[in-house]
Amino acid sequence: MKDQKCRLSPTTLTIFILGLICILSISPANTAVAVADSGGSLSTYIIQIEKPTDKHFATSENLDDLYGSFLPTPATSSNQEKRMVHSYRHVLSGFAAKLTTEEAKSIRERDGVLSVRPEKVLSLHTTHTPDFLGLQQGVGLWKDSNFGKGVIIGVLDSGIFPQHPSLSDEGRNGRASVSSTTSCNNKLIGARSFIFEGVYLPTDDVGHGTHTASTAAGAFVKDASALGNAKGTATGMAPLAHLAIYQVCSVRGCLEADILAGFDAAFEDGVDVLSLSIGGDTWPFFADAIAIGAFAAILKGIFVSCSAGNHGPYNTTSSNEAPWILTVGASTIDRSIKAMARLGNGKEFDGETLYQPHDFRSVPLPLVYPALNGDNSSALCLPDSLKDRSDLQGKVVVCYVGGDVTRVEKGQEVKDAGGAAMILVNGPMEGATTIADEHVLPAVHLRYDVAREITSYLNTTSAPKATILFKGTHIGRSAAPAVASFSSRGPNYQSPGILKPDIIGPGVNILAGWPSTLDNSTDKNHLFNVISRTSMSCPHLSGVAALLKSAHPGWSPAAIKSAIMTTAATSNMEGQPILDQSLNPANIFTTGAGHVNPSKAVDPGLIYDIKPQDYIPYLCGLNYTDSEIKLIVKKVVTCSSIGSIPDYQLNYPAISLRFNNSVSKVSVTRTVTNVGPAKSSYKVVIDPITGLDPIGVNPSKLEFTKANQTASFRIDFTRNATATQPLAQGAITWVSAKHSVRTPIAVVFE
Repeated sequence: MKDQKCRLSPTTLTIFILGLICILSISPANTAVAVADSGGSLSTYIIQIEKPTDKHFATSENLDDLYGSFLPTPATSSNQEKRMVHSYRHVLSGFAAKLTTEEAKSIRERDGVLSVRPEKVLSLHTTHTPDFLGLQQGVGLWKDSNFGKGVIIGVLDSGIFPQHPSLSDEGRNGRASVSSTTSCNNKLIGARSFIFEGVYLPTDDVGHGTHTASTAAGAFVKDASALGNAKGTATGMAPLAHLAIYQVCSVRGCLEADILAGFDAAFEDGVDVLSLSIGGDTWPFFADAIAIGAFAAILKGIFVSCSAGNHGPYNTTSSNEAPWILTVGASTIDRSIKAMARLGNGKEFDGETLYQPHDFRSVPLPLVYPALNGDNSSALCLPDSLKDRSDLQGKVVVCYVGGDVTRVEKGQEVKDAGGAAMILVNGPMEGATTIADEHVLPAVHLRYDVAREITSYLNTTSAPKATILFKGTHIGRSAAPAVASFSSRGPNYQSPGILKPDIIGPGVNILAGWPSTLDNSTDKNHLFNVISRTSMSCPHLSGVAALLKSAHPGWSPAAIKSAIMTTAATSNMEGQPILDQSLNPANIFTTGAGHVNPSKAVDPGLIYDIKPQDYIPYLCGLNYTDSEIKLIVKKVVTCSSIGSIPDYQLNYPAISLRFNNSVSKVSVTRTVTNVGPAKSSYKVVIDPITGLDPIGVNPSKLEFTKANQTASFRIDFTRNATATQPLAQGAITWVSAKHSVRTPIAVVFE
């Protein structure tokens, strides 16, 4: 395969270069779950029949003919293919087909029919995020979007492991993997490499690309797990969407020239959504390859989702700040891969680890904190800080998170020093965020608030002891979602009037596909791995965008972004405000609009739309020169003729304002488009914002009489003497009988 090349043709999405040219079938494989057609009238039924005893069915074709005879329309090949979902030979005598309620009733009354029943809705587990986000088979957004079928997600990342079962074109039920001699199929419809001249096969030697691609659009794969944990059925957000892979990163990093080449190829190939778990420092948009590439994408109607970065919890650290990009921060889910630290005094503290050895005897062992004379490197268990430490042999070693090394590398240092186990404790910056890592020895990662308890125990006990108990996978952590400590924060450095990040989504302890060729665990053959970063949250939103694109093919990228942001959740599973790593309510520059809520995003009621040309006066308002703007928009711009607007006046689905001594009043205008019922009425609900006089919204009621009708309104903000805090936040919400359209507001006082 080393000399083979799998790529999309510029003229068709079904022809690929693979050594020479291989033409792949474009007929979609039968799916495990059928959903309603565009008219919403069809559901999948399972029909069991009594097989005639006077006929011999020598071939599958003979059976298909028999089953087709029960369909309510003539059994032509095209009709049967559209209606027939599965035909069974061994598990039962019968078939699954798409039927209306009346058709199912009619078939049930026919001779020889034993049973006609609608298929049951089964829960998904392991990646767990679809279930956590309310995506279920046969109902809701998955049904309305047909699982993203027909939508192409382009992933710019480190390549792909094409043999992975998540990339199977029969992977809708996880039965088959990609052929070892063919790199493309009807799921993975194309892959190109841009990182090495003369190297064509975009093989993922990092793992990151396979993980992100399968998170966005991985097919259903049964019996998935990582080191035996998080067992269940793995699936991506848009399991029937196609994937086009552009290898623009390697172990060396991601180069701008390669990223732009990936964008260029994706445009030729006709992708619908682009997913980039890539970022760096903040640059002016005209000098930012991702911002430039993403603007070219929206000109073609392509939605772009990017990760916010992993430099939290510090402020003003978000990457990918352009308003035409959906910028995604990372949150926890309600699943934990649990372990427990038990001290010799009987106190127990819950934490996490992916590596859960069955042969570890959970008996008390001597507990030691290795820092000597205030040596910070040994407290952090940095490389070579514990060498020649014979006093650690066979003991449980306490290490603190921090320093320029990974958590797993700290464990390796403990192991090399002869330690039996490691208790890894967060510092104040990491707070309550714990990660399930593939440690090299028995270990548990604990929250920062445990540090005081452990320190007190060590200082007051002559012979401290501890052990670790491994508890496996648990679902139901009610404080989820919470924002991960590492998730980058706003405010937006390049454009303060645009809220960033836009949204948060699952990014902690996410299980997804992994190349079996990488030695990333004690089991070299495993095909899944658990990773935590905003790189993991980004493809979740890319998959959600693909579902929305499938459900609403006419929506613009800005409309999809608006639907995601205005329907976002601001509460956790307990109904309380979403927390950050400090266990305090997360502010708006941490959560953006809130946590993604796919089931509501498909039906937002109103959207804030932005046409590509609307960004030009916005760019003029950033004081970019005409020539700098041309680098972004690829046409001649004369700001003196066009005029400019302040960034907060862009028709964005959020508002971000700054008040200083010279600014005490600001008026903002927004325009919404009705994508709900043709005749609808909305009233405004205003959250008071500390430091501002009562906010005025004019008009306070919006009336619509037809679909896609627009309405504009003005919001007046006035600073008052109570503005003592640097940040305040709130929202205005347009409420109708069916919809609630929330526009988050951030206010900075300088």
